[in-house]
Amino acid sequence: MTIHDRARAVWADFPLPSLPAKTLRRVFVRDLTLMASIGIYDSEREQRQRVVINLDLWVQETPGEPPNSYADVVCYEQLVNRTQILLEEGHIDLVETLAEKLAQLCLADPRVQRTRVRVEKPDAISAAAGVGVEIERVAG
Repeated sequence: MTIHDRARAVWADFPLPSLPAKTLRRVFVRDLTLMASIGIYDSEREQRQRVVINLDLWVQETPGEPPNSYADVVCYEQLVNRTQILLEEGHIDLVETLAEKLAQLCLADPRVQRTRVRVEKPDAISAAAGVGVEIERVAG
């Protein structure tokens, strides 16, 4: 008996846990370009600049038939509207802070299991197409 055969025999005694089937839908907002008061420099406090935002949300699907009602889905239009409202609330020093606030906004809906948020400042460094941060957060 080879070492591989012995390993297979040992692992055969361990039952695999039965995991509940969890089906997720990915809702996304891609390359949302808005003006924001963001940054640590005086010039950034005085003049709004472009930010490019990407949101990915993994949403728990409801059991049964596919959703056919607006109330049954996480609405990307509402995500965009809430993002715009957040940017209108005032100056934010760091893209990291904005990303965290957006992640909280996404996870506020109990159906959202996980989110990925990317915030870019495309005009911050002339030699780069964009600079920023991307974070992932999990509900709970």
